[in-house]
Amino acid sequence: MQTTEVGQNSEIKQVISSLCMMNNRFMNFMLDDNKKAAQVFLRVILGDDKIKVRNVRIQSFIQNIYGHSSQLDILAQDSKGRYFNVEVQRSDEGAPARRARFYSSILDTHFLQPGKLYEELPDTYVIFITENDVLHDNLPLYNIRRRIDENAKCFEDGSRIIYVNSQRRDNTALGKLMQDLYCTEPKNLHYHEFAERMEFLKYSKEGEEKMTDVIEEYAARKAEALAKEAVKEAAKKAEEKEQANRIELAQGLLADGMSIEFTVRHSKLTEAEVRELASKLSA
Repeated sequence: MQTTEVGQNSEIKQVISSLCMMNNRFMNFMLDDNKKAAQVFLRVILGDDKIKVRNVRIQSFIQNIYGHSSQLDILAQDSKGRYFNVEVQRSDEGAPARRARFYSSILDTHFLQPGKLYEELPDTYVIFITENDVLHDNLPLYNIRRRIDENAKCFEDGSRIIYVNSQRRDNTALGKLMQDLYCTEPKNLHYHEFAERMEFLKYSKEGEEKMTDVIEEYAARKAEALAKEAVKEAAKKAEEKEQANRIELAQGLLADGMSIEFTVRHSKLTEAEVRELASKLSA
């Protein structure tokens, strides 16, 4: 029993050790109420070192009584009252253009209170950090704003959508940030604002306890994988037994002098398999 517990603890530590910020849940823990880290993210991505984050929350649920509701991964607000929604997407299917549009619209409906003027609607930024280059132009950053077709001028409505291509991990400030997203060791991080938090989460008892749901999620995925493997193994054994029964039947039919065609029809083996059995019997 003790050996099993030691093994489980070792496995949990391995799981925690392998986590990086491209893991959505781990990113949440890294930025939860961590204004300095969120500030680094926004300053680097937007190229603005004057951004001052006022607050940051994870897993913010926005209720839409008329339609689809949303749970935002990370929601930050800066000193100018602007809102920033950051989403980490490892799957290309998780970052379609219309999802970005919807998130932008749901921020608008949530943050304009009844009785307020449209001019009081805060600026919003929806930022998708994607594992792959989902927009396929090999750019490190895609900064998307509405524009007027006839004169190509920007239509300044205060909404921005940004796609960050995490495959571009060069030595620019943004490239180093992308490197940090895949880094698993605090000592190797470029931005020290992340290092202290990662050190706490990965190498302290309190941090491990804080990440209970990450570990539980891993355990659930592992149990699901083991269950699928067990089903596959059971199916394999059943097929092997069925094949053995077919071979035994075919051998009996051939021994009784039945033809190849008759044996194939009744044993459900292939003709090649039956002929091989017949050659062994006659040898």
